[in-house]
Amino acid sequence: MSDEILVNVAPTETRAALVENGVVQEIYVERTQAKGYVGNIYKGKVVRVLPGMQAAFVDIGQERAGFIHAGDIAPLDEEGMEDRRAETSDIRELLREGQSILVQVTKDPIGTKGARLTTHLSVSARYLVYMPKTEHIGISNRIEDEAERERLRKCVENLSGEHQEYGGGLIIRTVAEGAQEEDLRADIPYVYKLWRDLEEQIKQAKTPSIIYEDLPLYMRTVRDLIQPQIEKVRIDSREAFTKMQNFAKHYAPEIGGRIEHYPGERPLFELYGVEDELTKALHNKVLLKSGGYLIIEQTEAMITIDINTGAFVGHRNLEETIFKTNLEAAAAIARQLRLRNLGGIIIIDFIDMGDQEHQRQVLRALEKALERDKAKTNVMGVSQLGLVEMTRKRTRESLGQTLCEPCPVCSGRGQLKTAETVCYEIFREILREARIYDSHEFKVLASQMVIDRLLDEESANVADLEDFIGRTIQFQVETLYNQEQYDIILA
Repeated sequence: MSDEILVNVAPTETRAALVENGVVQEIYVERTQAKGYVGNIYKGKVVRVLPGMQAAFVDIGQERAGFIHAGDIAPLDEEGMEDRRAETSDIRELLREGQSILVQVTKDPIGTKGARLTTHLSVSARYLVYMPKTEHIGISNRIEDEAERERLRKCVENLSGEHQEYGGGLIIRTVAEGAQEEDLRADIPYVYKLWRDLEEQIKQAKTPSIIYEDLPLYMRTVRDLIQPQIEKVRIDSREAFTKMQNFAKHYAPEIGGRIEHYPGERPLFELYGVEDELTKALHNKVLLKSGGYLIIEQTEAMITIDINTGAFVGHRNLEETIFKTNLEAAAAIARQLRLRNLGGIIIIDFIDMGDQEHQRQVLRALEKALERDKAKTNVMGVSQLGLVEMTRKRTRESLGQTLCEPCPVCSGRGQLKTAETVCYEIFREILREARIYDSHEFKVLASQMVIDRLLDEESANVADLEDFIGRTIQFQVETLYNQEQYDIILA
């Protein structure tokens, strides 16, 4: 089976899915009212310098100020180019409050954190990234073949030499692997012209304001996601399909024939099972074919993944059962990290294995499964506690953070106080208020579950409490209250 990209376009949101060998591996969601900011360039204003953190907050016109570290600020020489010899790391020598500064977003706002910023500006084409403030030609680390790296480097050096009047540096992107000279040649004038247009805009821009906004999601799929192994890109919007075709015609003509319009009545994501995968990706339990399962928990600090054998008992012995479950889990974990876009520190608790060779094979299986992940990953190995520690680069919110919000009932804890616990809280509150206030009776407003318990299992305790305080207690169901909510009214 082949790899495909599916794009669903609606007035409110655009969604894209990468399908490898019939299995959904990655899902991207861009809401019309909440587009991602990565790649955007802003003319911002420094609002606070933090010497203790060697960082600063920059107002870029968004709800929350962006955050920039001293290491992400490029010292400039007299000609306005990045001075690689300058080694200052003191934020006070680089920025001052009230200063205007050009910054680019490298990480979207996540949770309560503002966008992560840098002054190392760049604009992207299909194969190349242009860096106007450097004089450097780099190449993606994901292109591993040394002969191919050297071929691409020489090709770009020759092409950039034809446009010496523009200056700047270039990075060869992963998608350029196997690209021919004529493919790369088309990118260079595009990025040069784009930057020259932005320079004119910068001169007139107010502070804070946006200077450059990256392409919409459906266009970025053409620029960033189409690899040689992608056979088809199917999109369900005729208008977006036409724009994608025009973009490909000018900047990537070799892929134009792979873009197709899907006119079917059945929703595209439903047809390919993407909707089902989306629903499953919002649950913390992932079932394995063997009968085992994963439990994935996302916290503010890290991601934890626990593996359990579940119903799988094996055919020979316990060690075989554990080994096979862990092997299957390694492949499933790599897929879930991509599918859910989980990043940061990740702790994996594989089922304990006594055999060192089994440990090595499971670790290798995890590393092998992560090789197709475009996000940078780093598997540290097994800790002294038997946990696998790894990191995955995080540039945008996870799928769960994009599509969900914390539960308003439990405030994101994932559990509620029992009706019994709430009843006993009510008893304590009535006792406290009976000592303070001289009232004739108390009226308890609570959820149906709590009131039912007060009138049934706790009825004897209610009677004892009435005798003790010498006052009657009335009960009233409030249908809009959740299980933890209650009020006590004095009468």
